[in-house]
Amino acid sequence: MDKWDLQYFCGVIAGLSGIPVRIYRGDRQVFFSSVVSLPKDPMAIYQKDIWAISDHIGYYMSPQFQYYGLVRRGATRIVMGPSRQVSVNDVELRSLAFLADVAPDEVDDFIAGMKSIVPMPLESVMQTLCALNYLLNGEKTTLADLTIYDDMQSGISAQMISVEKAENLPAHPPELHNTLSLEQTLLSIVRKGDTAALAEWTASAPAIRGGLVAFDQLRQVKNTFIVSVTLASRAAIRGGMDADEALQLSDRYIQRCELMTGVREITNLQFHMIADYTTRVERLRIGREPSALVTAVSGYIRQHISEPITTEDIAAALYISRTHLSARFHRESGMTLSAYRQREKTEEAKRLLRYTDKPLSAISSYLGFSSQSHFSRTFRKYTGITPGEYRQQHAGR
Repeated sequence: MDKWDLQYFCGVIAGLSGIPVRIYRGDRQVFFSSVVSLPKDPMAIYQKDIWAISDHIGYYMSPQFQYYGLVRRGATRIVMGPSRQVSVNDVELRSLAFLADVAPDEVDDFIAGMKSIVPMPLESVMQTLCALNYLLNGEKTTLADLTIYDDMQSGISAQMISVEKAENLPAHPPELHNTLSLEQTLLSIVRKGDTAALAEWTASAPAIRGGLVAFDQLRQVKNTFIVSVTLASRAAIRGGMDADEALQLSDRYIQRCELMTGVREITNLQFHMIADYTTRVERLRIGREPSALVTAVSGYIRQHISEPITTEDIAAALYISRTHLSARFHRESGMTLSAYRQREKTEEAKRLLRYTDKPLSAISSYLGFSSQSHFSRTFRKYTGITPGEYRQQHAGR
């Protein structure tokens, strides 16, 4: 097929689907079509993983649950994406903009552009690429012929705050089940945000089988996962997690689970899911029984972690005076609001230092510090070492 014909077809597909389409010759991009404007193409973050697809047609699922479909013939590659079946919030898109090296003054444009990409089921994206594969390679492929590339999903741990490393949990945790006593134990852990209890439970988890919810083993495991993530999301909401955030996360995990074909992969995803919800609730809580105000402040800071948050911002969001907010927060949490805000930014900085290769200046800017020196002083205050020393200590772990 002549390259101009190929570009024509790809342009039509991009226009009809509302999803960006690219053509590569080797590693060089020769064509890009999109109905939305993006300051930076997020595909660049995952290009190495997408290029690892060796079949004529396949797809890659990013740690943020966005998918990219690929068709190839020789040195020619066509990449369609990203898209997702469920909506994405501003916090995740700001994090994605950071990974994509979007300039600070273009982040809002990047977020607006990503939100304008048409949500589409993965099956629809792949059916479109099946048609392109037929034109390129003469192969009549269907969805049943496609393989899920779960072995390329190593980034899931880093993007979900790799709890099994931080808490020294086993690499292949015991299978989680939905019996009543186990369910109550795990939901209590999630609601309290108790990652220490989760680590202790995992080390000695009983081998219990859940009830039969399907006659096919794979369907049984998937159904159990769906029940578990539904219950975990509700427990997290009761623990103070924002309802929309909790339910959106549940949708993404279910979508991810449905794409899997192995029991082991689903079992490990289930542990990640429980650990993820538990960690998110833990970050919201201060003390054993945080007040409604403390939980609300924690949630606001988590949702705006990449912004230069002020006490005035929080007070306005909670419809309370600045002076009253500061006094109540200190009284009910035992910490000043400023100290808590800096501590949370330090925790996020630790994650970025461990799981990204972004320079200190970029991390400092992303987290809303006034300068890199301010970032370094704050980080050292709460960790005892500099950001550079922290990264060096955790390199390769």
